[in-house]
Amino acid sequence: MPRQPTASAPVPADDAFVARLLPWFDGHGRHDLPWQHPRSPYRVWLSEIMLQQTQVGTVIPYFLAFLRVFPTLPDLAAASNDAVMAQWAGLGYYARARNLHAAAQRCVEQHGGALPRDVEALNALPGIGRSTAAAILSQAWNDRFAILDGNVKRVLTRYHGIDGFPGLPKVEKALWALADAHVAHVPDARMADYTQAQMDLGATVCTRSRPACVICPLQADCVARREGRTDQLPTPKPTKTLPEREATALLLRDGHGRVLLQKRPDTGIWAQLWTLPQADTGSDLQDWFDTHVSGSLDDAEVLPVLEHTFSHYRLHLQVLVQRVDGLQRDDPTLRWVAAADLPSLGLPAPIRKLLDTGAPPARPKRRTMRGAPPSPESE
Repeated sequence: MPRQPTASAPVPADDAFVARLLPWFDGHGRHDLPWQHPRSPYRVWLSEIMLQQTQVGTVIPYFLAFLRVFPTLPDLAAASNDAVMAQWAGLGYYARARNLHAAAQRCVEQHGGALPRDVEALNALPGIGRSTAAAILSQAWNDRFAILDGNVKRVLTRYHGIDGFPGLPKVEKALWALADAHVAHVPDARMADYTQAQMDLGATVCTRSRPACVICPLQADCVARREGRTDQLPTPKPTKTLPEREATALLLRDGHGRVLLQKRPDTGIWAQLWTLPQADTGSDLQDWFDTHVSGSLDDAEVLPVLEHTFSHYRLHLQVLVQRVDGLQRDDPTLRWVAAADLPSLGLPAPIRKLLDTGAPPARPKRRTMRGAPPSPESE
């Protein structure tokens, strides 16, 4: 059963931020998130990694599914890379999954199969930075550490009227100082609630656009509200146009209807995931095909261009479909995969969607690989 909100313990009157935030959380915060019951270190850690750059509503089903397969940290550490990536597929930002897996293995090797209750030891684990380590310690053990994720940055920036993009080192340093100052006034045994309260306020009230200031418990002392600058703070990140890039991929099937997948390298885009053989230019992909595959691409079908936006560029992927005779040589990075086995592998979301639909292209065109799209910008 979810824990029922309890009355706030007295808070020193000299910190209105803490004094108003905790009672608000008791009545209006989120108390039934799956990682709160039970609030174990492993579950808190998993939720914090999944919640990096991803909203709660998206994370919950992935979190529950992940725990069904890897209910404990040692289970995760013992799993194969493919098994971990398969459960993460679709959640994006796949470096998080690789770091999670590596950190679990290190915990087994160095910390007896559990997360260490030490900020420096947590910081030393792959994928865990200062704020994530603090979130784990404060929520799993009620230890007194301040966090500074995106929601908290927005709340503190508006409440204190801090100008400047929060991602700049100078601004971030000022925000950390404020966060640490507030934490000093949180009552004992309420750090988990206080940490969640800040995130909840930012996610549900002090939102990026159209914040609900009229119901905010901090409105009386909020500088941004008092000065009419809630739409100006936090200071936006300087914008830049995403570069456009092109690439060509092969959707190859054998006589049994299996699709040929290639394991991506350990670094770079879609690292360690299984995806379609791909190259930056059509000529490079033709050369790869001639070396690895028995068959011809002269009459390959051309699917509509698949577009996918990464954090630093937008990819236009031209996919060519062809049935082939087989492989010319063994290659550990290549695998023929039946449709029924696709869910067991980690595939990028757009590639999984393409394979799941299995729809033929509308009015398929024919082309030769030598007339492939022009080269994209170098990575």
